[in-house]
Amino acid sequence: MRLTTHTFVTADGVMQGPGGPEEDTSGGFAQGGWMAPFADEVFGEVVDGWFARTDALLFGRNTYQIMAAYWPQVTDPDNPVAQRLNAVPKFVASRTLAPADATWNNTQGVFGDDLVERVRELKASGGDGELQVHGSWELIQGLTANGLVDEYRVIQFPTVVGSGKRLFGEGTPPASFEVADVRQTGPGAIAMSLRPTAFQSANHEVVDGKDTVVS
Repeated sequence: MRLTTHTFVTADGVMQGPGGPEEDTSGGFAQGGWMAPFADEVFGEVVDGWFARTDALLFGRNTYQIMAAYWPQVTDPDNPVAQRLNAVPKFVASRTLAPADATWNNTQGVFGDDLVERVRELKASGGDGELQVHGSWELIQGLTANGLVDEYRVIQFPTVVGSGKRLFGEGTPPASFEVADVRQTGPGAIAMSLRPTAFQSANHEVVDGKDTVVS
């Protein structure tokens, strides 16, 4: 099973509080809601496409609780995203959430200190399916540090907030990416699918009078 992450980020790489001013104010963050002015039909198509590909979901506690409070209320049989989210297996990464409180339909496990081991087991046992992570900043940091992410799906918005939780923050292991897909929305947001590869670097040198890239 492939593990993919799905995040909205600003031009300066912040993924905190895209949906509203009160979504995540930790650390004194006061610029929440920066995504909404740039959402359009293409944005919706990209996000719907993400959810259509999920075979299982892994959340951090905060994201799980936000989504579990909303999506079970969407019972419209003509809403494919709601039908998918409410049906697929779900897992939560948390040391504080009691399994008895993980009540969203088909929530199958709460992972604590054994997170890395359990994620590796899921990836090994899921065949060609896709285990998706949405939001969940702290969880993504741990998955990235342990080399568990197969693809980062990112929508970057043309706005800067100056501070906040960054997708690739200080201490992120160096990496380069194969760009698997790019799409631009009307307001200028860029949707990208990035597959991590070994970090690459090069230098410019003058060779036979020519500016040459030397790796």
